[in-house]
Amino acid sequence: MVRRLNRAAVLGSGVMGGAIAAHLANAGVPVLLLDMVPSELTDDERRRGLTLADPRVRNRISNTGRERALKANPASFFTPARAQLVTTGNFEDDLPKIREADWIIEAVVEDLAVKQKLLEQVERHRRDDAIVSTNTSGLPVHQIATGRSERFRRSFLGTHFFNPPRYLKLLEIIPLPDTDPDVVATASHWGEWRLGKGVVYAHDRPNFIANRIGGYASRSVVQLMLEMGLTVEEVDELTGPLIGRPRSATFRTMDLVGLDTAILVTDNAYRNLADDEERDVFIVSPLMREMATRGWLGEKSGGGFYKRVNGEIHALDYKTMEYRPRQKVAIASVESAQLVDDPQKRLRQLLVAPDKAGQFLWRLISRVLVYAAKRVPEISDDIVNVDRAMRWGFAWEHGPFETWDLLGVSDIAKRVQEEGREVPALVRAVMDAGGTFYREHNDGSREFFDLQTRAYRPEPDRAGVIVLSRLTKSNRVIASNPGASVVDLGDGIACLEFHSKLNTIGEDTVRMVYRALDESRKHLDGLVIGNQGQEFSAGANLMLLLLEAQEGNWDELGLVVRQFQKANLALRYFELPVVAAPFGRTLAGGCEVCLPCARIQAAAETYIGLVETGVGLIPAGGGTTEMVRRASARVPNGEGDLFPFARWVFETIALAKVSTSAEEAFALGYLREGDSISMHSDHLIRDAKEACLALVRTGYRPPLRIPIRVTGERGLSAFESYLYLMKIAGNISEYDVVVGTKLAHVVCGGRVPYGTEVTEEYLHDLEREAFLNLLGQPKTLERIRHTLKTGRPLRN
Repeated sequence: MVRRLNRAAVLGSGVMGGAIAAHLANAGVPVLLLDMVPSELTDDERRRGLTLADPRVRNRISNTGRERALKANPASFFTPARAQLVTTGNFEDDLPKIREADWIIEAVVEDLAVKQKLLEQVERHRRDDAIVSTNTSGLPVHQIATGRSERFRRSFLGTHFFNPPRYLKLLEIIPLPDTDPDVVATASHWGEWRLGKGVVYAHDRPNFIANRIGGYASRSVVQLMLEMGLTVEEVDELTGPLIGRPRSATFRTMDLVGLDTAILVTDNAYRNLADDEERDVFIVSPLMREMATRGWLGEKSGGGFYKRVNGEIHALDYKTMEYRPRQKVAIASVESAQLVDDPQKRLRQLLVAPDKAGQFLWRLISRVLVYAAKRVPEISDDIVNVDRAMRWGFAWEHGPFETWDLLGVSDIAKRVQEEGREVPALVRAVMDAGGTFYREHNDGSREFFDLQTRAYRPEPDRAGVIVLSRLTKSNRVIASNPGASVVDLGDGIACLEFHSKLNTIGEDTVRMVYRALDESRKHLDGLVIGNQGQEFSAGANLMLLLLEAQEGNWDELGLVVRQFQKANLALRYFELPVVAAPFGRTLAGGCEVCLPCARIQAAAETYIGLVETGVGLIPAGGGTTEMVRRASARVPNGEGDLFPFARWVFETIALAKVSTSAEEAFALGYLREGDSISMHSDHLIRDAKEACLALVRTGYRPPLRIPIRVTGERGLSAFESYLYLMKIAGNISEYDVVVGTKLAHVVCGGRVPYGTEVTEEYLHDLEREAFLNLLGQPKTLERIRHTLKTGRPLRN
């Protein structure tokens, strides 16, 4: 059995050390966070009469690190309360306390001598069975371990977290020849199962896997931009979602990471890669040096490649070294490619485009693909770790070897050869063996080409991971339509999987809810509602709502809303357990699907909320009703004051509150006692299935229908006064008052006496009436159009 992780210590409380400590706390692990003792007092400490001997001074640096993590945006902690698991201290007074830690993570400055000196002290104080790792973004791990005993080196390895650790999935494990295999297995287990990381295994080469390939790619982007005279905006348009990369693309990512960090990693690569045939790519460009000299480091300094000026985003014109308003990119091949949904067709179309976009992308992508193919087995034993590292660390949609296959190995190799460039030995071996890096079987499983054996091997399965697409290819689909499918997960449990665009909920989805319940009733023991898209669900299809409203199809709209309400009510009272598995954005109708389920098994990064007021509507799929029910149930013995709980519901919905984590969703009332959190999003479907099976095994009983007590006219009058005062103060618009009044009418149960008991169907009628009335208002239609166009709500 793998040892439990009971306590950890993080040595170094900088941006990275503090964020690692925060994420350990997110996982429920108590952490000791240590750093240096300050050598002098600050002005504030002198004014307060403190001395260098005062613990508040001696722990100032680590305290600052914890506070920085608390104030980070995006947040490092799931909730501020998690910070209580982080205890601060300093190296001089508190290093002996690391003896209590099972895992000691060194995360001090990227200076070899500093790391070596600290590890010398760690060896004197750690327990012999404690694992010690260095979090370095590229320094040779074996050099950091120089001078340490053989016993120490058996428990030592590299663990490279990506910043910010809470959000980026990748954890690179870098074992040394002396590292005990059990230590590697234990650190990997803690990384995946406790911290929710995607673990890859890297060789001890400079910058390891992801930073080596990603650094080469980003430096190549800068080179090509300067050679071809492209603008910063053009490059970010070309290197973002258009080619399967994150929305932050190249320069927005660099601003987030920090130019100083990018330069440090690049300099480290150049210094340590004397044998790299393309070492010169890692020479930092004069542009980046000049920006660093001027202090233009990105968001941390107020500006980098982009800068906010009077609320407007400006971009750097590197030719004049001045900022100017961001320019819209207009390139014909890009506009044409944006209309192509299929990533393979889109990328192939772009790479043969004769304009500057096509030339730039061919030169960039072909260089990166060739470079990656030359790095195996230098940086990793196999291509699988490389592809996973780039997907999990840099959020590429496809890793480099998956991209080779996507574009056609022989086609790319031929074009590279025609340009007089060398085709890597790995690519030639693949063409001789079968022509692709991966071979996919009918059941969705894959084999990958192994250079060492020059044969195809099964891609290793990841424990705890259920891949819905593989089940689909294995003929495990029970029923399907364009909006959703019912997939057999095995062991008597099925999964209702959404697969419309953005997993929006429409008539197809609602029909499949009924079909899933019918199939479960006849043949199964329980149901999971989940999917493995980019987000769980963005809610209702706003475009269809807009079109129907503009056509005046009110009867059809009323029927659609009624059917959605009835479907969610059927989920609540279904005789078998239903477990929702939300993750990412779970908004509006997506949230409403989850609320009535017997249990919610949420991914740690779940951003759930009823956000309809942002487009001038209210939740009408039963979401408002369910929140009112939960508020009513909180009243002790049904005899306490209802209004504080009604106000909580009103404010949560009116302000469109969205949780910043699954843990915060408990405080907002979207998750309840009995619901659970999965740290690893890839384990979510499996965890939800296990939660469903647990309910089956313990004899699941659906809830009884209990009347809901409402505040009625008394509560409605209070909310109307509140809205009036908010408007007078200038905090909300006149139309916000209209929307808020409609919402208050539903939350309070209409103009009935205080304490009246009503049914769900009664509240559903109020929901539906308010929703349809608001949908017919010009200002609501204006808000919907604005949201569809910009992706942001409008307050008119």
